[in-house]
Amino acid sequence: MTHPQSKNLEVFRSTKQLFPQLKPASTQTSALLLAAGLSLTSFVPVHAVGTVSKTVPVNQKPQLISQGGKTVEITLVSYAVTKAAYDRIIPKFVAKWKREKGQNVVIKQSYGGSGSQTRAVLDGLEADVVALALALDTKKIEKAGLIQPGWEKKAPNNSIVTHSVVALETRQGNPKKIQNWSDLAKPGVKVITANPKTSGGARWNFLALWGAIAKNGGTEDQALKYVTQVFGNVPVLPKDARESSDVFYNKGQGDVLLNYENEIILAAQQGKGSPSYVVPQVNISIDAPVAVVDKNVNKHGTRQVSEAFVQFLFTPESQREFTKVGFRPVNSTVAKEVQNKFPKISKLYNVQSLGGWDAIQKKFFDDGGIFDRIQSSRR
Repeated sequence: MTHPQSKNLEVFRSTKQLFPQLKPASTQTSALLLAAGLSLTSFVPVHAVGTVSKTVPVNQKPQLISQGGKTVEITLVSYAVTKAAYDRIIPKFVAKWKREKGQNVVIKQSYGGSGSQTRAVLDGLEADVVALALALDTKKIEKAGLIQPGWEKKAPNNSIVTHSVVALETRQGNPKKIQNWSDLAKPGVKVITANPKTSGGARWNFLALWGAIAKNGGTEDQALKYVTQVFGNVPVLPKDARESSDVFYNKGQGDVLLNYENEIILAAQQGKGSPSYVVPQVNISIDAPVAVVDKNVNKHGTRQVSEAFVQFLFTPESQREFTKVGFRPVNSTVAKEVQNKFPKISKLYNVQSLGGWDAIQKKFFDDGGIFDRIQSSRR
């Protein structure tokens, strides 16, 4: 039997072949990549020439690429549930760049929980572009000196590339009669949501639960009591939104899945869930940003193509692809086209109305914060 440490070392070495910029002597890097679940299957290189896209085998030794020559290579690091959209968008960008610049583009991709992805970038995963689940994670990369301040103003819509809301999916026929937030606190209702410590999506879920009381006429004490009751009904805490979907759909756990609206729509498209789901009328606007990682693009010589890729994400062409997999578009033209596709929200609040991400992180998710206290009270 292969020793687990030997197997982990082999995985890290293979990952190094795909990402040679990682420092070979950094045991912290290898441990973090493995802890974050960034195995070989997490890295999905897309090598496109003209309008053709193909996956590069992981055992194929990558060639050195001249960033000023016929091929340019960049790395996109994003959170788990965006993969279906980028699978559609990247080939379109590659074709456009080839057509306009006469240059081939190789885009390597890494997907995982937003918090885990952020830590991987901070530890040495040299992303050219980060598209994370919340601005707080992007701010952490900024504070580390990898992204220059003011990145929000370098792309349209303050760099928020998609919207979504929190939705509830029940089992077929909704046997527990779940219709709104209050039903999640009822005895015997098993709620599936990811871990806010590792998942950006789970932080949005947590804030939606909190806001269901605190932003709807209730006090903070009432919100704390309610959220504690809901997490008392949570049997497991998967590491990210995609894994929580797997727990619900494929493993059959739970009565209700608390997740991104777009993830539930995508699951229905893939035959994993029912087209019907509940969108509570008091909800939080899930705003996901995108940014160029300045230090890395300067090092790689990839600023032009990286910035062009970010700008391309806001075009109607890309926004339509985001919409097809369930995201609410930020482009006004596309928003009008699909205005009847998404349920309307009667009371929609945002992060700023809760004090902003710095205050939210300290209050709810830092060590010893409200989430930790809720978990401790369950033991």
